[in-house]
Amino acid sequence: MSSTTPAKKSNALQQLIYAKDGELTRDLLLNPGEYGLGKVPAKAKPNGTTTSVCGFCSTGCGLELHLQDGHAVNLTPAVDWPVNLGMACPKGWESLTVLKSNDRATQPLLKGADGKLAPVSWDTAMRAFCDRFKAIQAEHGNDSIAFLSTGQIATEEMFFLGTLAKFGMGMLHGDGNTRQCMATAVVAYKEAFGFDAPPFTYQDFEESDVMVFVGSNLCIAHPIMWERVLRNPHNPKIIVIDPRRTETAVAATHHLPLCPKTDLALLYTIANILIQKGWIDDDYIAKNTTGFDAFKEAIADYTLERGAETCQLDAEGIMAVVEAIHEGKRVSFWWTMGVNQSHQGVRTAQAIINLALMTGNMGRPGTGANSITGQCNAMGSRLYSNTTNLVGGHDFRNPEDREKIAGILDIPVVNIPTENSWSYDRIMEGIRAGEIRGLWVIATNPAHSWIHQKEAHETFDKLDFLVVQDMYHSTETAQRADLVLPAAGWGEKEGTFINSERRIGLHKKVIPAPGEALADFQIFRLAANYWGCGEMFDKWKTPEDVFQSMKKCSSDQPCDITGIRDYRMLDDARGIQWPVKASESTADDWMPEQQRRLFEQDGQYFHADGKAKFIFETPRSPGEQPHDAYPLRLLTGRGTAAQWHTQTKTSKSAVLRTLYSTQLLVDMNPEDATVLKLKPHDEVIVESLRGSVKARVNIVASVQPGHVFLPMHNELTNQLTFPEFDTYSRQPSYKNGAVRVRKLH
Repeated sequence: MSSTTPAKKSNALQQLIYAKDGELTRDLLLNPGEYGLGKVPAKAKPNGTTTSVCGFCSTGCGLELHLQDGHAVNLTPAVDWPVNLGMACPKGWESLTVLKSNDRATQPLLKGADGKLAPVSWDTAMRAFCDRFKAIQAEHGNDSIAFLSTGQIATEEMFFLGTLAKFGMGMLHGDGNTRQCMATAVVAYKEAFGFDAPPFTYQDFEESDVMVFVGSNLCIAHPIMWERVLRNPHNPKIIVIDPRRTETAVAATHHLPLCPKTDLALLYTIANILIQKGWIDDDYIAKNTTGFDAFKEAIADYTLERGAETCQLDAEGIMAVVEAIHEGKRVSFWWTMGVNQSHQGVRTAQAIINLALMTGNMGRPGTGANSITGQCNAMGSRLYSNTTNLVGGHDFRNPEDREKIAGILDIPVVNIPTENSWSYDRIMEGIRAGEIRGLWVIATNPAHSWIHQKEAHETFDKLDFLVVQDMYHSTETAQRADLVLPAAGWGEKEGTFINSERRIGLHKKVIPAPGEALADFQIFRLAANYWGCGEMFDKWKTPEDVFQSMKKCSSDQPCDITGIRDYRMLDDARGIQWPVKASESTADDWMPEQQRRLFEQDGQYFHADGKAKFIFETPRSPGEQPHDAYPLRLLTGRGTAAQWHTQTKTSKSAVLRTLYSTQLLVDMNPEDATVLKLKPHDEVIVESLRGSVKARVNIVASVQPGHVFLPMHNELTNQLTFPEFDTYSRQPSYKNGAVRVRKLH
């Protein structure tokens, strides 16, 4: 919520954002941290509290921020927030701490003739930004520059970036790091439901009597969601399908430790047994779905015996899971990265969706085929970033959609591309091939996180000009940049995030950004004016102005949010799940229900016929298998509840660092350790065809013989990963590769 800013500072900010000559005011440069929006939220007192949604993961917890002299000095979890109900994970508790790191980017940095980054003014930085990118376009065409965005910035900033880059700067290609975590779920939902629409609410964790987790270590990856599971009063059966005996699997009533990448065959086996036993909901299938008969025929050969052999499981264990699903009255199916980050992730996700559809476990409390998102605003990126689709869930290829968005934004329709962007992996290919020469990276660290790290580093080195816009100047990607633009972080700016259950939450500015760092919103405004297309965005003076445009773009879409009046309503409601249409609002003080499931009222899906589709495909093996030279299978995943992604933020907290090993540990089964004559804590080399890393041995029974496990957050892990991508989502398969381990000394 914004408050009035002193006139002098407001005018200085205005000059920064709107100046046609690009000149900056001395007042801004002397007091940059004081500029921005939402000094003290309107409902909060300078020494009171205000509530903001957390900026780490997709759970979307509410945090009470305690203010002193208008600045946040501490926080506690919000007891009235419908997501976390007074709980917080270690990362949430440390949200303010990570802002105080001494490696924050506090001023623009430009690479000089000596090849080193050095401080420059914002004016010099923005002139370099525009001059270099325009020169590349002039020589190689508009499509020779691209952007890589993120699920970490506000939805309004994603919306601004996508419209600026594509409608103002002439870029065609731009993707986000949500391609690495959620693209599979997006495609699976679009094809099955007709729209990217996770149907659930977190209340379903407490309503189910059977919960099936596929490739999800919820206890570690999303601890507050796991707390909601623990609150379930129905003594639920918990089924975990995962090669490792994870923390979630330890708590399960049924654990199927299948052979990695055989999950699609297992799900088809379960489906076939349910069909053969007659344990399906024929009425729901007939009324609400299409394609079931073809699906039934295609999986008829997936017998219990075949499934047990393929997946290396006991037939009795598989049958116990089938019976639990049949006996459950409210069965919910949940998946995350173990499914999404796979060479056949889309079809695996759709196999989960098929199980929910065929058993009628949709649209009721405690049911659903439910994808758990990764980043705090991955859902916002999926709908409003102009990467995977035209803003608001529209289609670049649809003339009517382009006309609609052009009219709402008051821009020429010819400015809107008529084709989709290249996916992230294709952009990387384009850089290697010399098709893309300039790249703008915003709030993500692909030099750490992209699969096959050595090749990624070589790829970035081929660029003519790399711009990195980030909170920290120390990331692996920022260190390779030609220009670093210092950005404000969560708590230093305002906007909205959309969480896994489609809840839109407001985050607020409660602390100044350091040095000359600016909110991404302000940087985009600045870039528009220096580029010469600022007039297109004159109406967007605040993030809430952008939110109002987002609302209009969502009209008549499944993700319609036209019924959300403003930021005040979001704040008062403690977040609102989409959809919420203007027609629902009956009074000025109307508030929607806090728990809003999809397909609950009429069971209507988003395809033209109102039905969901059964989609399937013959399983296939991953592109790399263990062999004589590299006999072990590499698995990766979340190592601890105290770290997040590439540790860009979590490593800045001394508290969080004490909760996980800063030394790379490789988990290995005792049988393999005995064969290799390894003892706990021995130093080893883990090698693949792509690289080698040093690690210490952690001997555990949670990893099966023939497998090793490395945590995804460590900067070394992606030196080993095998670059394979799902055919339909183009999401990388981080969870499979062939490695060997040898003792260092």
